[in-house]
Amino acid sequence: MSDGTPESAVPGPPDAGRRPEALEPRAVPAGGRSPHSRARLWVAALSLPPLALLAAAAWFGRSVRPGADDWCFLPVVRDDGLTGLIGQFYSEDNGRVANALLVGAYATFQVPGHQWFGLVSGVLTLVVLRAVAVLALRRAGLTVPGGLPLLVAAMATALFLFATPNTYKTFYWPAASVSHTMPPVLACAALLPFLAARSRRGRGAALAVAAFAGLVIGTLSEETALVVAVLLVTVLLLSFRAAAGPSRNFLRLWCAAGIAGVGAGAVVLVTSPGSNHRRERFGAGTTSMVAPESLAASLRGFTEIVLTVITTWPYIGAVAVGVLLGLLCRRQDGNPPRPPAGWPLAACAGVVAFLVSGYVCTVLTYPVFQDRVSAPSAARLWNDYLLLFVALLIGAGALLGLAAVRLGRTATGPLRAVCAVLCVLACIGPAVGLLDLDADLRARAVTWDAQDRRLRAGASAGAEVLPYERLVISQMLEPFSRRGRSYWPGGCVADYYRIDRVTDATRPAGRT
Repeated sequence: MSDGTPESAVPGPPDAGRRPEALEPRAVPAGGRSPHSRARLWVAALSLPPLALLAAAAWFGRSVRPGADDWCFLPVVRDDGLTGLIGQFYSEDNGRVANALLVGAYATFQVPGHQWFGLVSGVLTLVVLRAVAVLALRRAGLTVPGGLPLLVAAMATALFLFATPNTYKTFYWPAASVSHTMPPVLACAALLPFLAARSRRGRGAALAVAAFAGLVIGTLSEETALVVAVLLVTVLLLSFRAAAGPSRNFLRLWCAAGIAGVGAGAVVLVTSPGSNHRRERFGAGTTSMVAPESLAASLRGFTEIVLTVITTWPYIGAVAVGVLLGLLCRRQDGNPPRPPAGWPLAACAGVVAFLVSGYVCTVLTYPVFQDRVSAPSAARLWNDYLLLFVALLIGAGALLGLAAVRLGRTATGPLRAVCAVLCVLACIGPAVGLLDLDADLRARAVTWDAQDRRLRAGASAGAEVLPYERLVISQMLEPFSRRGRSYWPGGCVADYYRIDRVTDATRPAGRT
């Protein structure tokens, strides 16, 4: 997401359209091996820890079972199909049409859809981020050792998905992932045609994709749409500092197309009956959001979020992999590149965009979540701007790496070793958390499956009211929460099993 700076719009060298592996420097030193060939092996090995983290997380997904909002989506898709779910989202729930489409895509497969969602979303994130890295480097006319784009993408993916305080809601809960984790990834995917555009037809396709992607994101996630709009406006303003020419004109048109698409999507969402109904249900109207006390509370909440994020030590892995990128990238002639012109302004603009978009996202969500907006149980809400945070850390690391090369070209070996160690260490904390979560997932799956068989057997025998045992994981909502006072989503559970009502299994029969 941070590759949309004016520098990325500068035309590449004559051979920029060739494959990444064809961009390796031709000059080979007297030793017979290029610096890239010497680094290729250890860079590939360094990719294994984050890739193993992603593979393990995907494997653990076999123990995921529905909960919270999932109970409400499953019977609608089963009984009314995808169009029924889209209609419910637009007319009753929240107005997010594209969100309903993606939810229906996994809910169509019922429980297996939840189990496979982590694998599909994780691989999609990795593939998109690697493609962005490859094309951004090609656009800038830089070469790197084979495997370095994969390392950057793998580390970014691992940190984005697993460094969060609540991995379950970020990665394993499809409903939350569709609303807050996948939208930033889809926004990155919209960068690919822009970075790859070389011909007039390619630029036209990039503009069309930007407009369409903006429309989709606008009806997928209000918060990600806001982050995208802030970034596009920031890049548009920065473009006035770039040299005039066709590249700048294309960049401005691309930003304008994206902004128009996001705006159109936002109009569709905000004017929908479902969005109006949701605002009324939670008291989240414009007046309440911009009230002085709400703005002040949102600022306190966002400050707590920022403090939590910047003190989460695994994110040092993003800086480390960025430093490696800066140390190892080379121009076409084999020499180390200089930092991009105007990088201080671009860096400051990126930080400001992160802070502004993050705060406004907190303003949007505060009326619903109140003081819980900065709690680990609501950490999924942070994902709309956390991928931007990871990208900024990688960019900062790359600038440090470029500076280190220029200050002492022969003394970067120890720095590479330190960065390699940090990349490995950054995966250890999330790995420990994943192992603990896997134990919880497996325990819940055993109990969930047993209860599922009992409820299905009772429904088949003609029972209309059956007891339900709460199966909480990672602070997920379940029927009879708040000491039994909250029935939601008990009605959806009853619909799923085709009975009238479920009762709290922890209470004696006859008690309410």
